[in-house]
Amino acid sequence: MGVRGVLVLTLMLLSGLAQAGKVLDGIKQRGELRCGVSTGVMGFSAPEAGNRWKGLDVDVCKALAAAVLGKAEKVNYTPLTSQQRFAALKSGQVDLLSRNTSWTLTRDASLGFHFVAVTYFDGQGFLIPKKFKVTSARQLKGAQVCVQAGTTTEKNVADYSRRHQLNLKPVVYETFEAAFKAFFSGRCQVYSTDVSGLAVVRNKEAPKPDDYLILPELISKEPLGPMVRRGDDEWLAIVRWTIYALLEAEELGLTQANIDKRKAESDPAIQRFVGRGEDMGKLLGLDKEWALRAVKAVGNYGEIFERNVGQGSSLKLQRGLNRLWNQGGLMYPPPIR
Repeated sequence: MGVRGVLVLTLMLLSGLAQAGKVLDGIKQRGELRCGVSTGVMGFSAPEAGNRWKGLDVDVCKALAAAVLGKAEKVNYTPLTSQQRFAALKSGQVDLLSRNTSWTLTRDASLGFHFVAVTYFDGQGFLIPKKFKVTSARQLKGAQVCVQAGTTTEKNVADYSRRHQLNLKPVVYETFEAAFKAFFSGRCQVYSTDVSGLAVVRNKEAPKPDDYLILPELISKEPLGPMVRRGDDEWLAIVRWTIYALLEAEELGLTQANIDKRKAESDPAIQRFVGRGEDMGKLLGLDKEWALRAVKAVGNYGEIFERNVGQGSSLKLQRGLNRLWNQGGLMYPPPIR
């Protein structure tokens, strides 16, 4: 690159640093992050006593609040149904949507939003009572299937039914809770949603969990992750790189418990991460310790997974595709440098 190219690049970088972005400005003025979550999906975003929230999607919001505002608790959670979620984000009611939403071309290209990153690789499946002695989705011909409205679930069931000539009959309910309650009351023979959701429903809501089986077939790809409105690239970058920081922390072995102790290590990657080397925060409109605070608030991605949906949780889901790239999974964070 010649001298002129270097000057142009420098001016571009300086120009980027000068604009914090409207969403970030609003968050700082309010002193809180407005996060759109589900109305209650165990392991991802579920309400607890005292207007507290818990789950993998909730921890993304907490990490962002810690990175941007310095404290993980500075989050205002807005529970949203599948039908409400996109309108709430579009209107500015929430700063981001973090509620088990699948990344698809239609949603990414036509709604005026950006998907930020994948925080959970999932797939849709079927839950069925064992008493029916069904072991494969191919045996469900003519079955009534309870699904939630306003999701990709209904279309996936229709596509799978048409592809395999099963004549499945979707029975649509407005909310997640209404759909699984209808299933357990016998209004449908089958319940369908993402496999993580099926595990939630079977383990937490079934009268007798051992009486129900998740069939082996996955009928779709469901990459889940947060969304932000288009038009604010600065905010998009902050959300994206905070998520990548949680993954990078796991790769570097930085945990909620040890990150303070490891700040003194000479590893350049760790020095950049904790704000003692090159200043990565200024490129995002944040300070040097943005990533350090995020990990101190919620832990690295592996800790978040384990606590909310993994073996340390009531769901006990396998890490599977959500392992790091160097452990056989799909989680591959770009380098923070």
